[in-house]
Amino acid sequence: MTYLVCLCDEDKDEIVTEQSLQIDFKTIEAATRNFHEDNKVGEGGFGGVYEGVLPNGRKIVVKRLSKGSGQGAQEFKNEVMLLAKLQHRNLVRLLGFCLEAEEKILIYEYVPNKSLDYFLFDPTKQGQLDWTTRCKIIGGIARGMLYLHEDSRLRIIHRDLKASNILLDEEMNAKISDFGMAGIFCVNQTQARTNRIAGTFGYMSPEYAMHGKFSMQSDVFSFGVLVLEIISGKRNNEFCPVGFSGDLLCYVRKSIMP
Repeated sequence: MTYLVCLCDEDKDEIVTEQSLQIDFKTIEAATRNFHEDNKVGEGGFGGVYEGVLPNGRKIVVKRLSKGSGQGAQEFKNEVMLLAKLQHRNLVRLLGFCLEAEEKILIYEYVPNKSLDYFLFDPTKQGQLDWTTRCKIIGGIARGMLYLHEDSRLRIIHRDLKASNILLDEEMNAKISDFGMAGIFCVNQTQARTNRIAGTFGYMSPEYAMHGKFSMQSDVFSFGVLVLEIISGKRNNEFCPVGFSGDLLCYVRKSIMP
């Protein structure tokens, strides 16, 4: 039996058992047809992502961490603990996990419309995101962030909000995913510092990218960049209008304050 313990002082005596979430490796192998290439739907920063079907017919998404990835056992347990505790319609739902030998695997709910970047940055698919849908997605991300920052039992700083980490369900509702780099705060804690800068350049707040300081405001900065991308349909780091050197964020700032 696996136990995960919250390290915040106010919860230090609370122990959460994850036995019911454990899924054996053979079941996952069968669900993904032995991680067949045809079942692969993406390659994240820490390994492959696969679609699969459990014996009961339920569709799942499997995140298999590569053995040479930067995410170790502690970060894996971090993500499992977070997702097991967090329940919100705008957060991706954890269905199970596997920790056998060198395998570290997370099993999520199946989200049929893939990630936001799949639509947002593809000229042939952008048309499916009308203004009503884009506003709906922005609102969903904001509600998910509010839950993480203010309404959950712990204060969670995601640290890697970006278009590829926003999944879309069958009704194009946004679901925040990938909590491997998230920071766990006690309720009365507001910021922290790290020597390990994790996340994606272009979405990071300056104080985090340069000094390792992260807080709720760090996520809000990333959310602001994401909103600009949703409105414009352009990647922040790949925005290159004629006669302008800089990213989308700099362009908007210069347009507002010439």
